[in-house]
Amino acid sequence: MGKLKIGWKTATALVVSNMIGTGVFTSLGYQIADLKNTYSILLLWLIGGFLALIGAFIYSELASKFKESGGDYIYLSRTYHPVLGYLSSWVSLFVGFSAPISLAALAMIKYLNVYGLDLGKEFAIGIILVVAIFQSYSLNLSSKFQNVFTVLKVVFILLLIGLGLYFVPSIEPNAIVLDSSWQNEIILPAFATSLVYVTFAYTGWNSASYIVGEIEKPKVNLPKALFIGVIFVTISYILLNFVFLKHASSASLSLQEDVANIAFVNVLGPNGVKWVSLFIALQLIATISGYLWIGSRLTQATAKENKLWSFMAPANKNGIPLRAIWVHTAISIGLIFTGDFEVIFTYTSFVLQILATLAISTAFFIKQDQLKIIKSKFFYVLPAIFLAFSLYICYFVLMQKTKESLFGLGIIVLGLILFVFDKRIRLEKPDK
Repeated sequence: MGKLKIGWKTATALVVSNMIGTGVFTSLGYQIADLKNTYSILLLWLIGGFLALIGAFIYSELASKFKESGGDYIYLSRTYHPVLGYLSSWVSLFVGFSAPISLAALAMIKYLNVYGLDLGKEFAIGIILVVAIFQSYSLNLSSKFQNVFTVLKVVFILLLIGLGLYFVPSIEPNAIVLDSSWQNEIILPAFATSLVYVTFAYTGWNSASYIVGEIEKPKVNLPKALFIGVIFVTISYILLNFVFLKHASSASLSLQEDVANIAFVNVLGPNGVKWVSLFIALQLIATISGYLWIGSRLTQATAKENKLWSFMAPANKNGIPLRAIWVHTAISIGLIFTGDFEVIFTYTSFVLQILATLAISTAFFIKQDQLKIIKSKFFYVLPAIFLAFSLYICYFVLMQKTKESLFGLGIIVLGLILFVFDKRIRLEKPDK
């Protein structure tokens, strides 16, 4: 019997669960502090979805070319130099996958505490441990766990949107502003820095490409999973943010993290909003599970080729990278005790944007006769658009959020030092 593989539905579930996490329920509070026009804010989310869709096209082509699980590590190592692949995995180990797990677990505490539970960081740690246990046995159990919580996530998101669109706003004035001020706002540095929070919320559009080796018929199912996932999430994000703006005032949302609670307490009342908080917390379990699943596979791919990481390369009898899963678990738990939510949010978003920029640039090295989806020179316009937006975002974040950006760059420099050390102690390959 061959190794069990997942179909397009589970792959799509991974894309959706990796994308819809803390970002859409927290970003608006940071955006509306500087941007008041509804068109400006919704344009942010439309651009984020557009970039994610471009990325999905590009990653489908990259996955078809390389045919290996490992995502950015494989693309950067094989295209440029092993040091860039190494740095991508280092960043992903600490920031790309472990930090979002920590943020999701911390957000769960915030939303569940509306019940007066006074949950602490111990609860967040417990949730991460429970999810890690479910991820540690078999691909079949991991798939079922992921699918159940992703279905819960999707139903909940659609219910929120439906309720928000149906009910008439109970506050006056709300945060909806539909005038021409958006033309001035979109050229502000704040628009660019707000984009980095949006791109963080869309992080995960590339998730299925990291496990291409575990997907059945990847040439068909990978693009299908990426496109369906990205389009669904983009539409959902735009409608969700419109609903949040519709049912809350600008002042009440500004610089707040729990924007869903703030908006829906005006729709459902103090008792009804507790159900919203409960389901936001529950859907974050799928986010934690998705990041742990994908992150461990990327780490395992790196571990197979680097001495310092080699202890994380083995898989159990069911093909599960057990050690990699628990290293990510340990790091995620450690990060819970470091930094403010916004600080972690900002440097994580910045570093991931740099990583995405490097990975997308490898698309220029795909030969035209290797293209599977867009078989023309028009394909190369897509990475050019992505890179232009990405560099624009990174520049303004570096200027506006210098301290957090430098901290993120420090993580990259530390990875470079480790690469040099790793190269020196790497064991020689045995003779064949």
